Amino acid sequence: MNSDKPTQNLQKPLESRSSFSGKLGYVLAVAGSAVGLGNIWRFPYLAAKYGGGIFLLVYLVLMFTFGYALIVSETALGRMTKKSPVGAFRAFGKSAPFTFGGWINAIIPMLIVPYYSVIGGWVTKYLFEYLRGSTAALAEDGYFTQFIAGNLSVAWFMIFSLAVVAVLFAGVKHGVERVSKIMMPLLVLLAIVVAIYSMTRPGAFKGVKYFLVPNLKNFSWMTVAAAMGQMFYSLSIAMGILYTYGSYMKDDVNIEQSTAQVELFDTAIAVLAGLMIIPAVFAFSGGDPDTLKAGPSLMFITIPKVFASMGLGTGAGVMFFLLVLLAALTSAISLAESSVSTFEDQFGWSRYKATAVMGVIIFFLGSASALGFGVLDFVSLLGMSILDFFDFLTNSLMMPIAALATCFFVTRVVGLRRIEEEVEKSSAFKRKKMYNLFMRCLAPVCIIVILLSSVANVFGWISM
Repeated sequence: MNSDKPTQNLQKPLESRSSFSGKLGYVLAVAGSAVGLGNIWRFPYLAAKYGGGIFLLVYLVLMFTFGYALIVSETALGRMTKKSPVGAFRAFGKSAPFTFGGWINAIIPMLIVPYYSVIGGWVTKYLFEYLRGSTAALAEDGYFTQFIAGNLSVAWFMIFSLAVVAVLFAGVKHGVERVSKIMMPLLVLLAIVVAIYSMTRPGAFKGVKYFLVPNLKNFSWMTVAAAMGQMFYSLSIAMGILYTYGSYMKDDVNIEQSTAQVELFDTAIAVLAGLMIIPAVFAFSGGDPDTLKAGPSLMFITIPKVFASMGLGTGAGVMFFLLVLLAALTSAISLAESSVSTFEDQFGWSRYKATAVMGVIIFFLGSASALGFGVLDFVSLLGMSILDFFDFLTNSLMMPIAALATCFFVTRVVGLRRIEEEVEKSSAFKRKKMYNLFMRCLAPVCIIVILLSSVANVFGWISM
């Protein structure tokens, strides 16, 4: 059922649709969405757990192949249709499968932004405390647990959320793009400074070697599964973002070159994140990689202890949490922008109304997630807190399904030739053969592996 001829909907793009000013705006905005909390803390602890350098090598191979194919697909579909996910799917038909594929891509960011903003609030609180010089207090046992169980965590969530909504009200060029152009270079600069500081601590070199030098003895099947999952989530695939940002992209912007730049940007930040955290924790723990396997608590419990043990720990804490806050803001803004665009496209709402509605969704779902560790801690969904349940629902279930929907849509409905034509409007499609191979055969297999591995891990059938 390939649609090689333009449909009527494709011939009528929205005349008043917002757009980026050019390639730089697009690249920095997409990089901002990709470079988030997943890069700063999830990547380092997964790298430490699944083999260090060999994990990094597998991750890079997957990102430049599988990740590339899905980024190009979603971006090209967005630019081709000039619509957000639901509109992009419906441009080729309005039957139930098309509606489902579009809406699952669109709903995911609506569910992620609220609980993501709760974590953003925690980061904001820690930055504030480091600015106050509370380095020793933040490193005390039980500090983090007491903070998230208290009602004040909701206030910090609200501060972070208001910053996100304020940028959305400003629009695409004057809000999303302008903030990305300021924040992303600053984020990179801070990452370099913190990484250099971390790598120069006594005993840190072992951590650098463990992270950068592949060792086949550390390889296992779970190295591949974990790397696939991290690559999948860190590149903003299956969140509706790339459809939306693609729809803001002008026809003369080189899709393939822009995608390559996003890949390099994401890789650089992931590697810098590893060099910020792994050498410092190695130095702190005397070379014990198990210290890095603390998972989500690494950033709020282990890292403050590391900084408290260092000279200039307060300054390092300020720079590190400022860096994490910038990463969290750019990702949250991108996720929320995708939702605002969906409301505008599907319901004909003004940007102000769409942003206000998204703000209400963030407030109610985010407040529930924040209070799930305190007054609502009696609420358990599949044995998980409210925040953990939303994370499982979106990351482990909905995102792989959304990516599968995109693969089916591209190969069976739109047709690979249409994607090639869209890319070749503004560039040579140098990785065309690899793209076709992955979209036809390998990408669906990889996605199914991610889906089954994630679900099996949550239910305790396998250990990741």
